[in-house]
Amino acid sequence: MEICKDAVVKAIGTPDEDELALINGLSRRELGADEVYTFALRLCDNDVDRDFERFDDETLDELAPMFVGVSGVFDHQWSARGQTARIYRTQVVGGDGTLTGDGRPYRFLKGWAYMMRTDENAALIAEIDGGIKREVSVGCAVERVVCSVCGQELGECIHEKGEEYDGQICCGVLTGARDVYEWSFVAVPAQRKAGVIKSAGRRMEDEARLGRKYLKSLRREMVRTAKIAEPEADRRLLEQVAAKLDEGELLGLIKLYQGKADRLLKPRVQLSYGGEDVPREIADGAFLI
Repeated sequence: MEICKDAVVKAIGTPDEDELALINGLSRRELGADEVYTFALRLCDNDVDRDFERFDDETLDELAPMFVGVSGVFDHQWSARGQTARIYRTQVVGGDGTLTGDGRPYRFLKGWAYMMRTDENAALIAEIDGGIKREVSVGCAVERVVCSVCGQELGECIHEKGEEYDGQICCGVLTGARDVYEWSFVAVPAQRKAGVIKSAGRRMEDEARLGRKYLKSLRREMVRTAKIAEPEADRRLLEQVAAKLDEGELLGLIKLYQGKADRLLKPRVQLSYGGEDVPREIADGAFLI
């Protein structure tokens, strides 16, 4: 799954000797400190974002070395003309007592990037120094998105991102770093939202997403009808069972529970007319004194 996440740029300026040595490890010739301009980026973190997603700590650690040497572009346009800078060092930062929105120790992946001090880059450098160019968006891929409530694949379980379950807000945990594509300067801050970056495979991804949404709706309906038909049933157990069923099984159980619920909810008449013959003395017994 390809994703985009917000990041923040901070100007540094001229690199020191140690920083320059790392930069020269990526350059084709020995560069002088006065030839390059450096800045730091907060690439991604483990906090829950506006789309109710977050990276897990292990994935941040996995992403750190993968970002070294990755180029920065503009607006996710993968073109050599748009290459402006390159990351030469990364580090996962945390342990200062800061907590995430849901109470976990806050950690983020920090990157250091450099660009050449050329006439073409002068305007961009000035915008970074002036705080105009602050946000970037990173493009990478993870192996799976896990539900924070039940630990299953998000989309395979019954839980919805942003919904509360037993006091816990459901979010998607981005797990298993698979690839890093680029980081990009953007005119408007990148939304903290999972999304496909490459156009290839987009139709298949959309179809898969719709299929997951359909199955999730069936699982919710099965749990709903089961609770009506069997009020004493444990909802969490029903959700676990629903998560393991396919379309046919879900539809069958929905029909079964719906029939039982209809029978339970069907109003009963107090007086009946017609039908079998009842002796007069019994039929009128309720009115006799």
